[in-house]
Amino acid sequence: MLAAGFVTFVNMWCTQAILPVLAAAFHVPQARTGLTVTAPLLATACMAPVIGAISDRFGRKNFICGAAFLLLIPAILAARAPNLDAFILCRFAQGLMLPFIFTITIAYIGEETSGASTARLAGSYTSGAIFGGFSGRLISGVVTAGYGWRLSFVVIASLSLLMALVIFFALPRERNFRPLHGIGRALHAFPMHLTNKRLLATYAVGFGVLFSLVSVFTFINFRLAAPPYLLGPAALGGIFVVYLGGVVMSPLAARLANRFGWRRVMGFVTPVVALGLGLTLLAPIWSIEAGLLLISSSIFIQQTLATAFVGVAAREAKSTAVGLYVTFYYIGGSAGGIIPGGVWRAEGWPGCVAIVVLVQAIMLLIAQRFWTLGSPARAGAAPAAVSR
Repeated sequence: MLAAGFVTFVNMWCTQAILPVLAAAFHVPQARTGLTVTAPLLATACMAPVIGAISDRFGRKNFICGAAFLLLIPAILAARAPNLDAFILCRFAQGLMLPFIFTITIAYIGEETSGASTARLAGSYTSGAIFGGFSGRLISGVVTAGYGWRLSFVVIASLSLLMALVIFFALPRERNFRPLHGIGRALHAFPMHLTNKRLLATYAVGFGVLFSLVSVFTFINFRLAAPPYLLGPAALGGIFVVYLGGVVMSPLAARLANRFGWRRVMGFVTPVVALGLGLTLLAPIWSIEAGLLLISSSIFIQQTLATAFVGVAAREAKSTAVGLYVTFYYIGGSAGGIIPGGVWRAEGWPGCVAIVVLVQAIMLLIAQRFWTLGSPARAGAAPAAVSR
């Protein structure tokens, strides 16, 4: 489970700390390199709705292992990309593989374990996902600083191979899997979910969650790489240590929701995101780092609340509802890597902050209006690591 979480997100987020370097290497505007973050997110959004249905028909471990090994190909090709367009295409190919790992791993945990072991393995997966997301950014930054960005992708590919081997040899073959005949049956649940107002509201919140996270941690790199900071790729990778706050905040979110209610917790953490954004507007580097810690920790709480609320709002066919949530979530992340680009060119970092504040305000209004009824305890089995 640790290896599955790690290999997914070490690949997904490995370019975010080296965007200024990629802009210089490919001689393109800085904002355009945000597409290297957007491409795998968009590919994941395209694949997520149907992965669960395919796996429900054909099994679990073979898909998880196959996708983990296939990740090597686009990673190696990316290291040899002659231009940014080819590089983005390789990143899109990586994104096509990723949902085969995380979506099916979540299903595997639910089928093959019960009781305390389910919670323990879900926690292991979440930890692997968080450390994978952090490590992808840190490793690519450090290797790029010393040896160039191309070698960083060779290192990521080598780590992917190691994790794929761990999964292949350590993950037991599924024993409780029962194939469901007729993929179309699962797809018939889509209209039901898309007319459920509480689910649609939760999908909108999920869109805003990853939009905010990607916007902040993509464009803050350009600010910190410019004067007066002039941070190199290793230092930019190091700022993502704030992501480790998610290890603490994700499980805390469920307890807070149980005690105070969904809307009240959302109403508390959203202003904290705004406070963190305000701190990043100040000049001292410690203020920016503190702001990023507040932002990431609070958004991880929002993510946990939204992901879990899918299990409350969906009346049936919950796995399909989760698949749709993942689609909206990653479309939001794709938009977060593109939409602020024009604002960055015109207004710089303050313009990006203004966009994220607006998105956060809309998310809060939606949650306050539609997050009603249901008990947080009912959603304990919902996946909590799709964002790391």
